[in-house]
Amino acid sequence: MIGRPMPASVRAAYAREMRLARATPDAAARWRHLERAHILSQPWPWPHTRNHVAMFTLAVLQRDRREALGQVIRIIVAAPGSALGRYPEGNTGRARVGLTQPMPVPEDLATVLGRPCR
Repeated sequence: MIGRPMPASVRAAYAREMRLARATPDAAARWRHLERAHILSQPWPWPHTRNHVAMFTLAVLQRDRREALGQVIRIIVAAPGSALGRYPEGNTGRARVGLTQPMPVPEDLATVLGRPCR
């Protein structure tokens, strides 16, 4: 999606999920919001990378070495993968999920992204 700007509706939904991830004190809820933001951000290099940086930060705060290392790898490949259109649609971006594993896109996010639900 090189050169294609993030549509305003996707940008607003992404910003909302990132804001909620920062605002909630519950760690599990923070991860859920970051995962949803990840699904929204995948087609765009900068937001996708920014999301992995936020995931890395949370992993470090939680002292989760496995997750932090997984996020370092994802930070490196996020922008090129997005720019080339090579990303696993619906993948939540967590280290416990395979780097190339596609996953179902939640119905509400598919609607925001203008995609049919799978």
